[in-house]
Amino acid sequence: MIKKLLALVLVSGLKVSSLYGQTTFAGLEHLFTTPKQYQAIYTARKPVIDGDINDPAWQSVSWTEQFTDIEGDKRPKPVWTTRVKMVWSDSALFIAAELDEPHVWATLKQHDEIVYYDNDFEVFIDPDQDTHHYFEIEVNAINTIFDLLLPKPYRNGGDAMISWHVDKLRSAVKVNGTLNNPADIDKGWTVEMAIPFWALTIGNNRTVPEHGTLWRINFSRVEWDTDIQNGKYVKRKDANGRNLPEHNWVWSPQGVINMHYPERWGYLQFVHTISSGSIVLPYSEQQKHYLWLIYYRQKQYHEKYGKYAAHVSDLQFTSSQVIIDKQINNIFIEATTHQFIGKIQGQDKVLWCINQDGFVQKIPQTH
Repeated sequence: MIKKLLALVLVSGLKVSSLYGQTTFAGLEHLFTTPKQYQAIYTARKPVIDGDINDPAWQSVSWTEQFTDIEGDKRPKPVWTTRVKMVWSDSALFIAAELDEPHVWATLKQHDEIVYYDNDFEVFIDPDQDTHHYFEIEVNAINTIFDLLLPKPYRNGGDAMISWHVDKLRSAVKVNGTLNNPADIDKGWTVEMAIPFWALTIGNNRTVPEHGTLWRINFSRVEWDTDIQNGKYVKRKDANGRNLPEHNWVWSPQGVINMHYPERWGYLQFVHTISSGSIVLPYSEQQKHYLWLIYYRQKQYHEKYGKYAAHVSDLQFTSSQVIIDKQINNIFIEATTHQFIGKIQGQDKVLWCINQDGFVQKIPQTH
C-alpha cells in the first residue's frame, strides 16, 4: 500500500490524483484552482493618501494581474481593466487601485451605506488565515466607506458587524474625468488606502506582519450595467423591471459568485526584498486542500442525508492516507448529526483541523 501511495503525484491546485488514478476533487475543481499571489515590499517612503497613484512611493511597485470574472475563465473577461498595487510600513498596509471606467458615477454619501449598490472597489482581508474574523472594506467614487467585520462567513451563519470600523483608516479617490456626468467620456478612477495593522487586530496580539508573513487577501470590483436617461445614469433592468445582476470582477477568482469564501482568496506576502518566482507557501497550505475537500464533501453529504459522514470513504476518498510532496498524510474524521471535525496529520505530527463552520486551526504536536 505504501509503495502505491508513494507512486502518486500530487499536483497542487487544479488536479490532485487519488489512489487508483481517480480524481479525488472531481466536481469541485473550480474550488481548488491556484490562488493569485503578490509580494508587497516594505517602504520607508509612505504614499501620500490623496488618490493620486503617481507619487514616487508607487513608481517602482508592480501591479497585480488584471482582474477577471469572479468565476474565473468560466465567464467572459471584464470589459474594463482593474488592477492593484500594495506596499507596507511598520504601521499600515497601503493599497492603490486603478479602475478604468468611461462613465464614473456614484450616489451614496453616508458612511456604512451599502456601497456596492453603486459601482465600487472592495478589499477583503484575513490576516490569520483561519477564514473567521475577517475584514471587508468597500469604497465608491465619492470615497464613501462601508467597512465591516465578519466573525465567520455568511454560509456558516455569520452576521456582519457593520458597527465595526477600521479605526484611523485613510482613503482617497481621484476621478480621471467628471463624476456623474453622462455627457462626456471619463478615463476612470483611482483609490488609495492606508489600513492600520492594529485596526485589524482581534484580541491582545497585535496583527503586525514581519518579513515573510502571509495573509489571505482579495479585491473585488462591483460594476452595474447602466443606461443614460434624462441626463442621469440608470441601472439597466430586466423584462420584469428588476435591476440586472451586477458584474463581479476580482483579482483572484473565487470559482463561485461569492466573495465570502476566504479560503479562495489570494496570498499576500510581506517582504523587504522581492524574490523571483512564486511565493514558497508553507507545506500546510497543501494539507489544507484536503481539509477543504472534507468540508465541501461534508456539506454535500449533510444536504443529502441530514447528518455528517463519520468515515472518509463516505466522502469519496479511496484511502485515509494521501501523499503530499512524497510524504504520507493521514486523514481523520469525527462526526455527529450536526457537527464534524476533519483532521490531517503529516510526518511532523502536527494536526490541522477544520470543522462544520469552516474554521481552520493547528493543534500542536504533544509529547
